[in-house]
Amino acid sequence: MTPFLAELVGTMILITLGAGVCAGVALNKSFAQSSGWIVIGMGWGLAVAFAVYAVGGISGAHLNPAVTLALAFQGAFPWADVPGYIIAQMIGAMAGAAIVYLHYLPHWKATDDPGAKLGVFATGPAIDHPFSNVLSEMIGTFIFVLALQALGANAFTEGLNPLLVGFLVVSIGLSLGGTTGYAINPARDLGPRLAHFLLPIAGKGSSNWRYSWIPVVGPLLGGSFGGLFYSAVFKGVLYPAFWAVLILIVIVLGIALQAGRKRDAKTANKLVA
Repeated sequence: MTPFLAELVGTMILITLGAGVCAGVALNKSFAQSSGWIVIGMGWGLAVAFAVYAVGGISGAHLNPAVTLALAFQGAFPWADVPGYIIAQMIGAMAGAAIVYLHYLPHWKATDDPGAKLGVFATGPAIDHPFSNVLSEMIGTFIFVLALQALGANAFTEGLNPLLVGFLVVSIGLSLGGTTGYAINPARDLGPRLAHFLLPIAGKGSSNWRYSWIPVVGPLLGGSFGGLFYSAVFKGVLYPAFWAVLILIVIVLGIALQAGRKRDAKTANKLVA
């Protein structure tokens, strides 16, 4: 198996199990319906662990463009391989979402809420606030990449690392995931969102493309900065990209803040009118 195929299959496993737990909790007439946030958090953590177990020895199991980009910025992964890895991750994410759609086939029609159906595939904000939403995704992915690299610096019993990565995802989900659903992975959100848009899901409603940039840009910047921060603080190696990514983060947060203010102003004007 090539690294490209390994990333595709690994991401497919990740999304099949991750989106699958979301479907079980959200869709009507599922035995797991309404089982709660802890079940979702554990489901995603185990999904990451077993996906890493499956392909870690072949591709390194990035399964996440934010991880791939962070490693490339550190010089630990060749830039020439970045596009191929990201394409594989996106294809795998869409394939995993399609498997979940087929697995729960009769439950889509039995579920009236289009928001619940979208939530199976993609994330969304608990409170729609662009600045806070993109900041949440940045923080979650920053912690993920930072802690991921710290795990790699420690010696564990052979085969235990993937399980610890899964517990890291559980921790982020339970502690930081309540604001935006913790995408912390552009492929995890954009791939299934595209699948939601393309698949013939009964009564599916909007794919919420207005929000879709946040779980892509936030994790890419937060994860990249997490890797560069680890290199600077833990290893004493300050790459020039550290400052470039930090400036981009400030710019994106400024844009999000202005976008939120403009939207709030329009809403206020409509209410007055």
